Amino acid sequence: MSNAVPRFGLIIVGDEILSGKRQDKHFAKVVELLAARGLRLSWVRYLPDERAAITDALQASFASEDVVFSCGGIGSTSDDHTRQAAAAALRVALEVHPQAERLIAERCAEMAAKGQGSADMTAPENRQRLKMGEFPAGARIISNPFNKIPGFAVRTHYFVPGFPVMAWPMIEQVLDAEFAAHFHRAPQAERSLLVFETAESLIAPLMEQIEARYVDVRAFSLPSIGDGKDGRPARRHIELGVKGAPESIEAAFATLVQGVERLGAEYQRCA
Repeated sequence: MSNAVPRFGLIIVGDEILSGKRQDKHFAKVVELLAARGLRLSWVRYLPDERAAITDALQASFASEDVVFSCGGIGSTSDDHTRQAAAAALRVALEVHPQAERLIAERCAEMAAKGQGSADMTAPENRQRLKMGEFPAGARIISNPFNKIPGFAVRTHYFVPGFPVMAWPMIEQVLDAEFAAHFHRAPQAERSLLVFETAESLIAPLMEQIEARYVDVRAFSLPSIGDGKDGRPARRHIELGVKGAPESIEAAFATLVQGVERLGAEYQRCA
């Protein structure tokens, strides 16, 4: 991997998310985990429990240099397809990972000692559990502090369970172990203002001019109908701003303000 700060992506797998049966919590948490380390999420994709759809998405992401966290679909039931899809996307076989096999056996023994199930790994239910240790050839283990059933990593893709109690510590573990050199290397600053009763089409050229002039700054616009529910003025407005390298942000923001004033638009600076 190059010394440049990588782009981070997130894949969330599950029909239950897309149907609304369960509410996704991974997106907000991953944004939080990255931000705490001076990193940011570049994209997110929600996918159904369909092997072809997951395979297609992984083929595209493996072709990039992005660091990708994938949550969900690595269990052993018929609606879990992520392990198989990852292998298909990479055109490699699924193999029982020796360390995963050992960890799953340890977990089965621990549960048996509590009177839950059998420690006999030839038992049908345990043979089924061992499927959770079938990973694409060459995969690395991601340890699971909750119940020992591991996730896996291939290249810069990291596959964890859909359960937050397992997924989030595993993602933190990966970030701290493999990406600490990138923490807080690309600080971001942001300044914005509210522009009232103005069409986005009028401010679009100004945004383009700013991005052309300040190459390490991005302009953004967030239109609002102004219902007052967010604590902002109950008037139609656009939050117009710039974000990017701290050393450029003040100059870019000054240029933005000047452009809005040239338009003759009413505005209010954000705190």
